[in-house]
Amino acid sequence: MKISTRNARFQQWQSLLTNRNKRQRAGEFLVQGVRPITLALEHGWPVRALLHADGARLSRWAAETLDAAPRGTERVAMAPELLAELSERDEADAELVAVVETPPDDLDRLDVPGDFLGVLLDRPTSPGNVGSIIRSADAFGAHGVLVTGHAADVYDPKSVRASTGSLFALPAVRVGSPREVTAWLEARPGVRVLGTDENGATRLQDADLTGPALLLVGNETTGLSSFWRERADDMLSIPIRGAASSLNAANAATTVLYEAARQRG
Repeated sequence: MKISTRNARFQQWQSLLTNRNKRQRAGEFLVQGVRPITLALEHGWPVRALLHADGARLSRWAAETLDAAPRGTERVAMAPELLAELSERDEADAELVAVVETPPDDLDRLDVPGDFLGVLLDRPTSPGNVGSIIRSADAFGAHGVLVTGHAADVYDPKSVRASTGSLFALPAVRVGSPREVTAWLEARPGVRVLGTDENGATRLQDADLTGPALLLVGNETTGLSSFWRERADDMLSIPIRGAASSLNAANAATTVLYEAARQRG
């Protein structure tokens, strides 16, 4: 298939860049970049289409990716200037974009072993922070990420890019109501719920993070909601120095995840 004009198909894919509701209705999102596309395919995510620059000489990676595309994956040759818009890169750098199917937002996607480590993001507003935390959770051995409330979208292009492919290796589930999470936790009574706050009662280095735990990270401006503060078994603080009063949400989450990984050996 070839696309050389801004036809309805192109406009549908273009809307996935900025319109969360259309991503939701279509059940798909765009993936840009070598590592994210490679990991999406390696981890078996359904790729509906691979878009490449029509007439351009492809790199070895792009050519091999197209040749090895799973059966049923549509391959679309697109005018280079149109592909550049979808890849959000200069035309010379735009080579391949994947249209990937969105998985169900099902809490059962999370495995809960005896050493479970999860992260819950409470109403995050920055898609870049969401992606960065998914990346850190993957790097430090977490088993999944939950995003609750009115929040930035996990499948926003900024989040997908910031995760550098970890989104495809680690379950990240959107949950509309925090009460869904508490019902899920009630069926897993051994999981401790640990909040983070600059005024938390327990210093991070004094906390025991070796057992099954769900780490709570609050909104970038207002912190954790009262619901999660009341639900937390303990509130942890990260000792800091200098003029800063607190850490960025992604930096705080990364620090706690690192400490959990360190304690677990």
